[in-house]
Amino acid sequence: MNQLAKRYWTAYWEGQGRGKPKSVSAWQFGGNPDHLAQLVIDGIKTATCSALINYELENEQIPSFGDYSIILNSKDLPVAIIKTLEVEIMPMNKVPEDFAIAEGEGDKTYRYWKDVHEEFFKAELSKIGREYTEDMMLVCERFELVDVKK
Repeated sequence: MNQLAKRYWTAYWEGQGRGKPKSVSAWQFGGNPDHLAQLVIDGIKTATCSALINYELENEQIPSFGDYSIILNSKDLPVAIIKTLEVEIMPMNKVPEDFAIAEGEGDKTYRYWKDVHEEFFKAELSKIGREYTEDMMLVCERFELVDVKK
């Protein structure tokens, strides 16, 4: 987590009057970080997914209920804070339509979601010498927006 994200988090959390949460991370959305972050800020995007293999290869902890994330823009500047509400690990070809729609992208249809994510995962997996399959495992996360950086 960079210094700007740490300062933003500290300022936010000090105003909460609660004990520290178990997990806080800072990251950008893949593909188009600025656009996707804006969808979160606008209340349109309330879900996201990532390839499980990335968590495994990077030895990164899978998000869980109650985790907080600082959303960064393409310049690594913090723009918002979200709180994880639900996490499920499932094959891409089993992702339900309501989850795909909750990602809030494009025309907000399952078809759009599938096409864009297939293209994204094919490109990302090829960078690490892996191949895309329709049953690749995804970490599917639903979240709520809790703060927007002013």
